[in-house]
Amino acid sequence: MKYTVYLFLFLVLPLLLFAEDGSRLWLRYKPLTWMQKEKGNTFSSIVKDEKSATLDIASRELSSAWKEIAGKDISSATLQDGSIVLGTTNSKNVRSLLTGKELKDLTDDGFIIRSVKKGNRNYTVITSAEERGILYGVFHFLRLIQTDSLSDNLNIVENPKYKVRILNHWDNLDRTVERGYAGYSLWKWDELPNTLSPRYEAYARANASIGINATVLNNVNATPEILTGAYLAKVKALADVFRPYGLKVYLAVNFSSPKELGGLSDSDPLNPAVNKWWNNKVKDIYKLIPDFGGFLVKANSEGLPGPQDYGRTHADGANMLADALKPYGGIVMWRAFVYNPSNEDRAKQAYSEFTPLDGQFRDNVIIQIKNGPVDFQPREPFSPLFGALRDTQEMVEFQITQEYLGFSNHLVYLSPMFKETLDSDTYSDGEGSTIAKITDGTLRSGKVTAISAVANIGEDTNWCGHHFAQANWYAFGRLAWNHRLTSEQIADEWIKMTFSNNKDFMNPVKDMMLSSRETTVDYMMPLGLHHIFAFGHHYGPEPWGDVPGARPDWMPWYYHNADSTGLGFDRTTSGSNAVSQYFPPLNNIYNDIALCPENLLLWFHHVPWDYRMKNGKTLWDELCYKYDSGVQQVRAYQKLWDRMEEYVDEQRFREIQSKLRIQARDAVWWKDACLLYFQTFSKRQIPYDIERPVHELEDLKKIKLDMKHHN
Repeated sequence: MKYTVYLFLFLVLPLLLFAEDGSRLWLRYKPLTWMQKEKGNTFSSIVKDEKSATLDIASRELSSAWKEIAGKDISSATLQDGSIVLGTTNSKNVRSLLTGKELKDLTDDGFIIRSVKKGNRNYTVITSAEERGILYGVFHFLRLIQTDSLSDNLNIVENPKYKVRILNHWDNLDRTVERGYAGYSLWKWDELPNTLSPRYEAYARANASIGINATVLNNVNATPEILTGAYLAKVKALADVFRPYGLKVYLAVNFSSPKELGGLSDSDPLNPAVNKWWNNKVKDIYKLIPDFGGFLVKANSEGLPGPQDYGRTHADGANMLADALKPYGGIVMWRAFVYNPSNEDRAKQAYSEFTPLDGQFRDNVIIQIKNGPVDFQPREPFSPLFGALRDTQEMVEFQITQEYLGFSNHLVYLSPMFKETLDSDTYSDGEGSTIAKITDGTLRSGKVTAISAVANIGEDTNWCGHHFAQANWYAFGRLAWNHRLTSEQIADEWIKMTFSNNKDFMNPVKDMMLSSRETTVDYMMPLGLHHIFAFGHHYGPEPWGDVPGARPDWMPWYYHNADSTGLGFDRTTSGSNAVSQYFPPLNNIYNDIALCPENLLLWFHHVPWDYRMKNGKTLWDELCYKYDSGVQQVRAYQKLWDRMEEYVDEQRFREIQSKLRIQARDAVWWKDACLLYFQTFSKRQIPYDIERPVHELEDLKKIKLDMKHHN
């Protein structure tokens, strides 16, 4: 019996020790290969001559990582051969090894990693103007090791492209998460401020590892309660945990808070009593949280209150808050996601509402603009507001959480979508006026540069619900730091750090990731189709959707306009004229059906079913082939992943395998629902070399999902 137990432990313990649940994200420090050992052994100690909580974290991260990587301690010591020197640009050690001229190249968060030879000793210096920059530098140094990119002669200078790199949490005070698909909110409001979950620090650490330096804790559909004394004490507790990791806290605020909380008669931004209320509230916040970042505001959008309730403008509302925050260095991120029930094309409304206000906003206000003009669709053209506001600061808002991309069930690597927007040329200042250059300060000088994304993080053990969804959190952080990185580079890093650096695993998995967004567009909404999801939960297809009494611009038919003639939304000069909101030559390109990019064709044009595409197929046939291609690609992902079993721990392999099964079923659901429905208008056969539908349209129309557990 004793020997049976020993045998059991011998077989099972290794599995227990190396069990993987995804909780470590990309912060796994694997032992060095034999080829790396010699290089790794050149590091002997960690040296710092300054004291702070952030420097202690940087030193501890480096030390604990090195224990896992090289199997040895490199604890603090005096300068010696092989020392890794940590310090700000004011550090005596750093100044003894680097010249003042080199240090002047750094912005606040930027860092230098440099190999230095002095006498017969070799050092590695990691320095920044600010302590948080040293932490970013340490994580970058470890990333080089994790990805087998560490050179013998390091000479790295990195400065972030944006000053504010921020996650927006759509977390509610009852711990539900709007458009959240990874469990309940991380923030345990009922336990705060007295009980601090260890995941708070783990969250801050993960963000610091990719350079994210700001977080909005609560939903943009904000409740006034977040500004009560009780909740601000809870916010302070989180801010105290995040601060050493360089992570600033921001809050989304409800514009009616003075009336709702302060008992005022209104919340009119031109009412002196309202101004006084906000000034006092901001003062109270900064007493508790001296480094508080500022406010995110959704106003006069989807029924939320705002300055227009009192006949005022967005500028009036934003400037009132900006004036209250200005003495403390705070900023206002004012969302441009506004639309109202009207006869005007919803895609035009943000542009129409904000361009007349250009130049009227304070210098600590930045307009937060969704990447596309409607609402985080699988593919949209970029919002025409980018570049149109010449005298107003603009920032991009992406959505990491996959509200319209299969939630946490579908593998969709979003970096190509982020890059598609950032690299888009607006032509606002001539050719080369990309959204990246407009928002990072290259083309528009401003006090604030920022980039944001709606988080996909929840209480699930693996943080994001799907192991591959972690790559989207990672990709946003890396692009917020440096938007010049390619999607391929970022995928390469993430795969090596999260799974394996074996090329037989890396290359096929990277190909899968890089093609996954286009695959999803194909089986959901190809050729510029958009917003044909089921009402409410936004998960499955419902192109037939029509809720009695609901707003037209919430209904799929408003967007696809299917009829016996063709399909698509006419936004040309003879339609809604949305094309005219774009700068030349884009307005003319989008307006011309022969020139319009085919992946946006149905966004800008109502296209006849027999219109000939560039490949010679009719629109109807091309639509069918696109949907089928998406289905076949997901099945190819299943086969690919099954071949990866030998390279992945069992738990993550099985969990991803299960998610791909769901995605494959959903892809067929989307294909059948859309083709069978649109066929009732086109009256054309599905090409015979395409797999036949396996559902009946009437059965698909009866599907009702209960998605309460997602919200």
